[in-house]
Amino acid sequence: MNTATPSQTVLSVNKAMSRRLLSDRIFQKVMTAGGISVIVAVSAIFFYLASVVVPLFMPPGVENRSQYALPGPKDQATLAFTGEEQREIGVRVSAEGVFTFFRFDSGELVSEARVPVPAGVRVTSADLGERRSYGQGFGLSDGRVILVKQRFDVSFPNDQRTITPGLEYPVGEAPVVVDAQGRAIVNLGVQITDDGSTIVAQTDDGRLLLSAVSVTTNMMTGEKQSEVQQSEIGSPPAGIRKLIIESKQRELYVLFGDRGLARYDLSNKEQPRLLETVDLVPAGEKVTAITMLSGGFSIILGTDQGRLAQWFLVRTEGANFALRKIREFKPMPAEVTAIAPEFFRKGFIVGDAKGHLGSYYATSQRLLFTEKLSDQPLVVLGVPPRGNGYLALDAAGRVYSAAVDNHYPEVSFHSLWEKVWYESYEEPDYVWQSSAANSDFEPKFSLAPLTYGTIKAATYAMLISVPLAILGAIFTAYFMTPRMRTLVKPTIEVMEALPTVVLGFLAGLWLAPLVENNLAGVLLCIVLLPVSMVAAAYVWHLLPASVTGRIPAGWEAALLMPVLVGVVWLIFQIGHPIEAAFFGGDMPHWLSTELGITYEQRNSLVVGIAMGFAVTPTIFSIAEDAIFSVPKALTSGSLALGATPWQTLTGVVLLTASPGIFSAVMIGLGRAVGETMIVLMATGNTAVMDFSMFTGFRTLSANIGVEMPEAGVGETHYRLLFLSALVLFAFTFFVNTVAELVRQRLREKYSSI
Repeated sequence: MNTATPSQTVLSVNKAMSRRLLSDRIFQKVMTAGGISVIVAVSAIFFYLASVVVPLFMPPGVENRSQYALPGPKDQATLAFTGEEQREIGVRVSAEGVFTFFRFDSGELVSEARVPVPAGVRVTSADLGERRSYGQGFGLSDGRVILVKQRFDVSFPNDQRTITPGLEYPVGEAPVVVDAQGRAIVNLGVQITDDGSTIVAQTDDGRLLLSAVSVTTNMMTGEKQSEVQQSEIGSPPAGIRKLIIESKQRELYVLFGDRGLARYDLSNKEQPRLLETVDLVPAGEKVTAITMLSGGFSIILGTDQGRLAQWFLVRTEGANFALRKIREFKPMPAEVTAIAPEFFRKGFIVGDAKGHLGSYYATSQRLLFTEKLSDQPLVVLGVPPRGNGYLALDAAGRVYSAAVDNHYPEVSFHSLWEKVWYESYEEPDYVWQSSAANSDFEPKFSLAPLTYGTIKAATYAMLISVPLAILGAIFTAYFMTPRMRTLVKPTIEVMEALPTVVLGFLAGLWLAPLVENNLAGVLLCIVLLPVSMVAAAYVWHLLPASVTGRIPAGWEAALLMPVLVGVVWLIFQIGHPIEAAFFGGDMPHWLSTELGITYEQRNSLVVGIAMGFAVTPTIFSIAEDAIFSVPKALTSGSLALGATPWQTLTGVVLLTASPGIFSAVMIGLGRAVGETMIVLMATGNTAVMDFSMFTGFRTLSANIGVEMPEAGVGETHYRLLFLSALVLFAFTFFVNTVAELVRQRLREKYSSI
């Protein structure tokens, strides 16, 4: 018997209510803290990604500017400036063979060296080889040439770095005889490598001579012996101003007149031949400076009107190539007077007649910065090996030096998202290729094919998963019996727990060969499976009630499973005869040869099937819950008013559940966009822009997974991978935001049903 007094009962109720209110407040605080934590975490991810990416788009910094008098002999013209890797020592190369080594930032003299010019002979011409080779050549008045290379020895006495500059002679100190007639060399082009050197010289009587110097070293004594192969280039153009040998020593470029350029083939050193002659600029304009970029593919030229352009060889027909103007750069304020390329990258600096210095990068088509250094023309320029500084000489004999913080010149909106005409390519294209096996490589950092591949992967996955998941969810939630639903729904949800690496492994090693060997059957399945399901349903509808009545309502789908298995087996059986009859027994080969459609074994169709299998459970589970949660009162009221089950489904259930169904599709899309392992293992990972179902692709997420381990921390490649992650983050955030807005709109619209 309850003996509690009314006051005790009220007290007990108040205590219970207090505990409940306390629990509600704690739960509210926990949920609020959780929500804020999610916002903070997402914001932290965004700001971290942005902090890594932002330096890519910062302008170069120029600091430690200084100016000083020209080091070395004042009575000799300056051929070029170079420097060593640490940007501690600069080098002035005079046109008469004197090398002056000085402190880069102050001009203080370190040492001086002179090439051994024979007595009674003078230097009449000079030229630099590719910057990275540190090679120079000096033509003499007696028809000989001296080849020399700069050398920088690094030692650490008392744990202090000491750089000792000097000279070495790759073919020996004795000059190489180029002209047996002993005529003075007035124009010179050289290219020096460890495997051999090439010299092209114009004599004062107008002859153009070619010499190929190969060096063999005695392994026992270290003695070097050189062998010279010589020939003459017939009918050289008049008015030669510059000779340029590309770095592989297979071609010669001759600048003549105001705007002419002749290209010669030097592959056969005994029989050089003229390949083509082009006009570099329109009539009335004059080329005032010309150089070759690192790698030996591109020519950069400047004109008397300040214009700058890049030319390189483009394949025309078969194995034939022709020079083409590829791009122009933002012009300088005045006539271009000097151009100096970087040692390893595709950058270069330009000086003009009004003392301006501009820094450019070819691939990204960027003007990095311009500075006015002097009121006098800049006549000689130089860049240290790392491209992190400059040396500039004006006509008054003043040298200007500075350190340049220029780590990411390759990056621009143009290079990331637009077509770029890369060296050795036949036309502009979207290309991602972050590394190569040689040092002549031009980095290709277009994010367009990766973004395209991400969208392509998500599209094919959604084309397969959305119909299966949504229609399956409708049938499971609305038509299926409760008992069968308790079997089907958990089974499909268990599929979601399968590791994607397993799915990718199966897709790459089992599904891809299966699709290739049964391509006709697979394509027929896409068309005939839906038709067979409708046909089976129609046949079931025609069966007498005595037969259909034996199957409980809602279990009809179980009978469809053996029908589908049988249809798939039958289609695969007739697929091979169809291929043999119409496609020569090999449909992938027929597509390639007859229709020009490339077929790759690991392609978008395979990825669509595998990713569709992975995404379907996510969409199905959420959509089924949304449909099943529609109040029974709504469906019962609709049926009571005379609507058929199908009318109730389309007019009431789907409209009410539409916010949940839309959320399911968007969550599935987010899963497809961010998928990594399936696309990594089941595609060829080729960064191409082709929407064909028979070709592969590379996605942003897969690219990050593949290349992040090999990316150097802080390098352009590393930061661009973070930019890929930021693009993926922004895309997902945008899609989810739009999805939430649409879901809220749908909820408000159909909440009154």
